[in-house]
Amino acid sequence: MAEEAAISFLLDNVKQLLAEQYHLIKGATDEVKLLQGDLEILRAFIEDATAKRNKDQTLKVLMRQVREVIFEAEDAIDTFVIQAAEKKTQSFFARMTNGSIKTLNVANEVKSVRDKIDVFFTKHRVDRTTFGTERVADTSKEERKQEPFVRKENIVGLEDETETLFGYLMEEKKELDVISIIGLPGLGKTTIAGKIFRDPKVQYEFPTRIWAFVSQEYKRKDVFLSILKSFTTITDDMHRKTDTDIAQILGDYLREGRYLIVLDDVWTAEAWLDLQLAFPKTNKLGKILITSRHEEVARRANSNREPHKLRFLTHQESWLLFTLEVFGDRSCPSKLEVHGKLIVDQCDRLPLAIVVIAGILVKKTAAGDMNATEKQWAKVRERVKYYLKEDPEKRMEKIISLSYNKLPHHLRPCFLYFGMFPEDFEIPVQKLILVWIAEGFIQKKNEISLEETAQDYLEELISRNLIMGEKKSLDGRIKSCRIHDMLREFCKNEAGNENEKLFQEIKMSDEGSFTPSIPEVQNCRRLNIHSHFLNFISSKPFGLRVRTLFSKEEITLPLKNISSIPAAFILLRVLDVKSVKFTKFPNDLTNLVHLRYIALSSDFKVLPKSITKIWNLQTLIVDTTSRTLELNADLWNMINLRHFKTNASAILPKPPEVTKQGGSEELQTLGMVSTQNCTEDVFGRACNLKKLGIRGQISALARSRGLEKLRNLRKLKLFNDVRLGSTSEGPVPRLPPPDAFPPKLKSLTLSATNLEWDQMSTLCMLNYLEVLKLKDKAFVGVFWNASGAFFRSLDVLYIERTELVHWKASSQNFPVLGSLVLRNCEKLQDIPLDLHKSLHSLELKRCKFAVDSAKEIERAKKHDQAQENSEITSGFKLHIAPGDE
Repeated sequence: MAEEAAISFLLDNVKQLLAEQYHLIKGATDEVKLLQGDLEILRAFIEDATAKRNKDQTLKVLMRQVREVIFEAEDAIDTFVIQAAEKKTQSFFARMTNGSIKTLNVANEVKSVRDKIDVFFTKHRVDRTTFGTERVADTSKEERKQEPFVRKENIVGLEDETETLFGYLMEEKKELDVISIIGLPGLGKTTIAGKIFRDPKVQYEFPTRIWAFVSQEYKRKDVFLSILKSFTTITDDMHRKTDTDIAQILGDYLREGRYLIVLDDVWTAEAWLDLQLAFPKTNKLGKILITSRHEEVARRANSNREPHKLRFLTHQESWLLFTLEVFGDRSCPSKLEVHGKLIVDQCDRLPLAIVVIAGILVKKTAAGDMNATEKQWAKVRERVKYYLKEDPEKRMEKIISLSYNKLPHHLRPCFLYFGMFPEDFEIPVQKLILVWIAEGFIQKKNEISLEETAQDYLEELISRNLIMGEKKSLDGRIKSCRIHDMLREFCKNEAGNENEKLFQEIKMSDEGSFTPSIPEVQNCRRLNIHSHFLNFISSKPFGLRVRTLFSKEEITLPLKNISSIPAAFILLRVLDVKSVKFTKFPNDLTNLVHLRYIALSSDFKVLPKSITKIWNLQTLIVDTTSRTLELNADLWNMINLRHFKTNASAILPKPPEVTKQGGSEELQTLGMVSTQNCTEDVFGRACNLKKLGIRGQISALARSRGLEKLRNLRKLKLFNDVRLGSTSEGPVPRLPPPDAFPPKLKSLTLSATNLEWDQMSTLCMLNYLEVLKLKDKAFVGVFWNASGAFFRSLDVLYIERTELVHWKASSQNFPVLGSLVLRNCEKLQDIPLDLHKSLHSLELKRCKFAVDSAKEIERAKKHDQAQENSEITSGFKLHIAPGDE
């Protein structure tokens, strides 16, 4: 239910208008202030109704009425702001005259909306004094932030299945062998394939192991490239090649050698026939493992082998999985066991169903009061029984629905939003968080930032088993996530129904028509178009209510279509089309003053001054093939801008001499920026930065000051790009002194700086440094003697592309080092053995000479564990990339 988020978002808009854009509503301030008061009452009413009528089916009808009132108020305000900001654009007024909302005076528009709210209050007997506008937040009832429930990946039972499949992999064949796992949705096909993929025996037998997602709406070229990137760097030139050309290149790599490729979620036999082009049949050492719902796929892929049909869990395995998911171990309090077993029986031995239901009960089991917990479990048991009493074929859908209905209301739009992403898409967490904020789903709580609150929301969805944490960063944070395709389908259906209307997916039929149709687009609020994007835009849609446009299709937008997006969707808030390459910057885009999030790509060298007009902008992401990007916009007075990101070296405008109140206070991310902008004026202006990236001649930083002013900066990236300046200045002779770095810096990345190893003495004096990444010859020289260094807080050390041969160090130099990653350190002879004392993970890629010492570290960890007689595994993980062993 997104009404609470929608009304809070609208209230923020109204407050912002009154505080910062007074000139846009001049002559209508009284009406707007009255509207603000009505909206405050309406929000209080929603909260009260939600709390009291949570089980009342009429609540959905009520919320639908509330939503329509909110949307009408939102459309009226937003439309007028566009008109006021763009009076010179006569074509806009002509378009609006024929639109569905009349261009009336804003005061009359607001008065009209207020009248409808008044009718709503009268109809539902809302006492304005009960829901007064001066409301004091009851912080005692706010959810307290708790440590997230950390759950291991529980793979229960199916040992017999795993052994059978492992046997297939070990069989010798005369040509490429294809093995298929088939089964119902939610049965665990991907899970068991992952278990096999990560099995140490499989890793030993298959030095090259690659995982590729296919999904229902795959693109052959994307699948080929996802496999090919394991063998070589994917360049822009590679992207321009045809599918057939890429298949031939990939085939050359796969013609020899022992490899295992998992093709996950293949929907049709035609898909396999389409993809097999890249897999030479002559390599008898190669193995392809397919997961699919459909037996026909398996039989077409290999007519000589019976498909492996995945079985259901046994009753015993089902109960074990349930207890592991809820409690983290095999135990279940006796008071809860009867309820638990009845719940598990309703799940029909389907792993996904058990995991999703367990996600509900994790939250119901957190309290220490066993009697209260038992009552909660009994309620869930009754709800499961009610939801599943009919239509066994839709059992999984009903279980997901039950879990969704148990979500707190603030999490519901965040969860449904996952349906916006393509199937099997790996979703970057940082992107997800910024889009959630731009959409208005995240409301500020006390002193917690919007970004931190969004991170909490995501962790809660993961703890409820609705979302999967896919990858973690080196310091343990969730870097990307994924949603199961059945859960994604639920999100799409629920978000598109009459009760939610959160978003619509635009699809093209075989006959060339769109669903929803082009005329129906005007009633949608969010659109995702992951295929036929150009056809859609060329159809000249007009979506007056559309606030979000999202596409992951990789295309180039022709020059004639550049202005199509701003012309079609004048009230956009989120434009997430980074995969769509613009042939030039769409100047009309700057007329869309409601934009909060922009992500696009092109060959841009300059961003126009007119971007400053987008005064609501929070996130600006620009990818360009140009090495530099000149930003003519007045960045320093874009008072809502929180994150500016580009891959180029951005040249920023000079900060004004007189700082206006509030300017740049929200700016948290800035990167990459040119070294010429690394001045005290710039850093003083952007004093609240948390993340900073600098690209250019890093040697210039040794002569400049100002970084130390960034007291809130936690993450710093320095990319020495000498081609942007004098070619005579390649290596960086020295780093700035320790006191010139941000005082609380936690993460530092150096790239191509070519420093001497003795410069590490500067970095070890950064007392708060936890993550250090050295990329592309950040340091040069064959010998690193770290015996005189002391990295007191360093938890993660990442070294990539270095000529290092010998490394002398001990645990005293790195007392808390937990993760060590070495990539392309092809000359490194060994890793200091004494580092094993604190290490919990070690990763090697293209470091073949260091493999023996890595295995010695693994043996030392096991020996230490044996000496301690510990029954708990050390958790040490050693990963050696294909081809190094």
